[in-house]
Amino acid sequence: MERKERRWRKGIFFFGCCLLLMVMLRIGTTYMSTGKEIQTEQIKVFVSILPQKYFVQRIGGEQVAVEVMVGPGQNPATYEPLPQQMSALAHTQLYFRIGVPFETAWIDKLQELNPDLLMIDTREGVPLRSMETPHHHADGEGEADHHEAGLLDPHIWLDPLFVKIQAETICRALAALDPGHQEDYTANLAVFLAELDQLHADLTVAFQSLPTKKLMVFHPAWGYLTDRYGLTQVPIEVEGKEPGPREMAKLIDYARAEGIRVIFIQSQFNTEAATAVARAVNGQVVSIDPLAEDYLDNLRQIAQVIRAFCIVI
Repeated sequence: MERKERRWRKGIFFFGCCLLLMVMLRIGTTYMSTGKEIQTEQIKVFVSILPQKYFVQRIGGEQVAVEVMVGPGQNPATYEPLPQQMSALAHTQLYFRIGVPFETAWIDKLQELNPDLLMIDTREGVPLRSMETPHHHADGEGEADHHEAGLLDPHIWLDPLFVKIQAETICRALAALDPGHQEDYTANLAVFLAELDQLHADLTVAFQSLPTKKLMVFHPAWGYLTDRYGLTQVPIEVEGKEPGPREMAKLIDYARAEGIRVIFIQSQFNTEAATAVARAVNGQVVSIDPLAEDYLDNLRQIAQVIRAFCIVI
């Protein structure tokens, strides 16, 4: 009888230990001997675009689980979150915004859905440029006025040195939420910053010997890149508007006068106007993607494509 009672007590003790362990895992945090709280479950993070996913993963490592709103081939200007994304956001801890157009319509709704969601603006500390005014290059206006008042350009991830600022913002946010892994985040940040410096050096070399410094593009996504490396983007579509017949004629005349025979496009937009300009100047359209997830390799590939077509053609 006593033996059965001892077994029963051991069983109860074992069950209690298992229950306590399950509770601890459910809570998802524990404490180090230093008293710092450690996140034992992954931090749930949402970002707006794929390059941001790459940035967060580089800094957060295994401590983060990152989901992205705008997937491959989708347009961040017109995107609407899916029901399953809205459901996942209800259980998300951090959202890193960047200023792409769909955020304007949806950020407040996302915050209402999850009042505890920490909304971090990665534009903090980045000097924002204005988008080009409609077809000002083709109208014969000076190139110095492309920073005049207008819509702010959200494409801040296309300048590696501005990505360094964004990465530091991401690191601070993760460390504040999970101070127990601050050293990990800081170490990951240091490695990423060094790689961004190397990317900047590589792009500087790649672009400095281009015979033409003007890039005609369909969508004006490349302003931060061209500003950084002494180039000028000449957009066909501006503020979501394609050119009318008069503007098209001016763009074609401008391209001919400048010897531009390559129009750079991206798959997220209708590019019929770019094809028409290329056909008129006996040139071609070439696709480059500012939204690819593998950020470092993608920018190096873009630089190679621009060099190849701007030098050969």
